[in-house]
Amino acid sequence: MHSKTDTVQSSAEALRYPWEQHPGPEQVVEVRPGVLWARLKLPFRLNHVNIYLLADGDGYAMIDAGFGNEETIEAWTKLFDGPLKGVNITRLIVTHSHPDHVGLAGWIVERFNCPLVMSQVEYLQSVYHQNRGTEERREAQRLFFRRHGMDESLTEKLLGRGQDYLKRVSVLPPSYRRISHGDDIVIGTRRFKVITGGGHALDQVMLYCADDKLFLSADQVLSKISPNVSVWAVEPDQNSLGEYLASLASLTTTLPYDVLVLPGHGVPFYGLKTRIKQLADHHEERCRLIAEACREVPQTSRALVPVVFNKHVLDEHQMGFAAGELVAHVNYMIVEGRLTAEMQDGVLRFRTT
Repeated sequence: MHSKTDTVQSSAEALRYPWEQHPGPEQVVEVRPGVLWARLKLPFRLNHVNIYLLADGDGYAMIDAGFGNEETIEAWTKLFDGPLKGVNITRLIVTHSHPDHVGLAGWIVERFNCPLVMSQVEYLQSVYHQNRGTEERREAQRLFFRRHGMDESLTEKLLGRGQDYLKRVSVLPPSYRRISHGDDIVIGTRRFKVITGGGHALDQVMLYCADDKLFLSADQVLSKISPNVSVWAVEPDQNSLGEYLASLASLTTTLPYDVLVLPGHGVPFYGLKTRIKQLADHHEERCRLIAEACREVPQTSRALVPVVFNKHVLDEHQMGFAAGELVAHVNYMIVEGRLTAEMQDGVLRFRTT
């Protein structure tokens, strides 16, 4: 689950939000010449996703497509009949495989007969999500949740509503164009460097235009909430939080302090390095809470969820993400030597070193 992080000053670089108001459901906002911002509704607690359109010759390159449901199709139809009337989409660049970003990729590509552009890992991960509902995969997920202390009732709920979110994707195009970390791509008059990073997704695409000091951060760096960083049954020992923190550290050394950040959720902002420090501090605080809880008595991931996520009652959708995030933190702490794991009666328990 995405979670709120404290807005505190972490350096001399202040966080600034030039657009406190987001676009309405039938509006687009120009944030730079030839850079349009639209916002689509999502049917869960994280209630929106940002879409960006970059001037590209006789049309616009679209960054992400929105969630795969009828409501998003209706929202796009109103935009293409309204403020985007007559606009041609030259290519669709999808940042990562989560359904709120790739969900309507097939629909957009078919409507505009444009190419789909993704990193290879994220395209293949999108295909995996579309075909993950076999009983063998469900059993692997079931064992994963049970190993982390979820009881049978909660496990079945997580396999139902909590996992249905991943299926909300239109049929993907059978081919795509690959972009990779370090590539340069030209969109209209702008040249962007492709940066990819793990943690929230396996190989999430971000775009940086040095000449305009413009950074499309996807979900890697969000303005006011922390992106979900989870571990799932398909790779149960993954150190996704370690990958995420390494990506943040790399962005800090690679990008200047005064870029305009266009995130996948929230509002555009300045103050990238301050925001990155806040996010890193946020995860360190979670690790501290886990270490304290595991100091006297070994704890399961299930028992640790309310230690870390203690501000809200979680539904099945949110509980699934909370469990995945908790496992990401304990895996990271094991790699860092801050926790040890022991198996008792088929359930993992963690103790502070």
